[in-house]
Amino acid sequence: MTGFGRAEHATSTLAARVEASSVNRKQSEIVVQLPRCYAELEAKIRKLALAKLSRGRISISIQIEQPEGATSPIHLNAQRARALETAFTELSTAIDRPVQPSSADFLRTPEILSFDQEQASAEEAMAAVLPAVTEALDHMIAMRASEGKHLHDDTKSRLHILEELTKEISTHAPSVVQRYREQLHRRLNESGLDIDLADDRLLKEIGLFADRCDISEEITRLHSHFEKFHEYLAKDEPIGRPLDFLCQELNREFNTIGSKANDATLAQHIVNAKTELEKIREQVQNVE
Repeated sequence: MTGFGRAEHATSTLAARVEASSVNRKQSEIVVQLPRCYAELEAKIRKLALAKLSRGRISISIQIEQPEGATSPIHLNAQRARALETAFTELSTAIDRPVQPSSADFLRTPEILSFDQEQASAEEAMAAVLPAVTEALDHMIAMRASEGKHLHDDTKSRLHILEELTKEISTHAPSVVQRYREQLHRRLNESGLDIDLADDRLLKEIGLFADRCDISEEITRLHSHFEKFHEYLAKDEPIGRPLDFLCQELNREFNTIGSKANDATLAQHIVNAKTELEKIREQVQNVE
């Protein structure tokens, strides 16, 4: 699921600004961006994120700097400043007229003036980063939860459609054998063959067809999967992977019924069911 969160936290020595965002992904992937000098913090930040999230591509961007109002000593590179002065003197001699460097020339020349920033320790950096990362992730998760509520309602409504289609399939299935029996009798009559309708061969043929078309086991398993689906939807924990598995099992049962159907009405019900199931499966891919 998608989400975004932002947070800041400052200590007496450092300030941390964190942005956390997530996009849909079947597995979990944590990407941490922070200053290279604090790369050792990445493992702890990843562990914190994985404890809160089990799916999605999570990007965590961290900026670490001195807090507002902090000052750093200025370092003067006197040797480089004298070298610049000498260069202007040589320029004056070369063009035979005086050329004096201005203050702007000294400021623009790299490394003459620089700010000394003493790097804080990893422990000091973590003290600023950890609360900001935690808060940013919580904001992002709250946004994901809001999206999850919409996904929950949509999935539940589509699951109800599947249950209704399964009921129609179960109701229509017995008529398939009866229709086959009537068609078989009609074809025999049209062929002019003098065969008793109570002939054992005819009854055996109808029995074999009925056995091939029997979908009672598949219907039972579908109801079991629907019940489990509702059970997972009612839980307050990560359910994305179990629901993904159930979608595969539901698809398997509908495919089996479709292969046994040998009936246009049942085939249309199966098509409609698989269409709704595919929409559920696409949504489940985004569920935590």
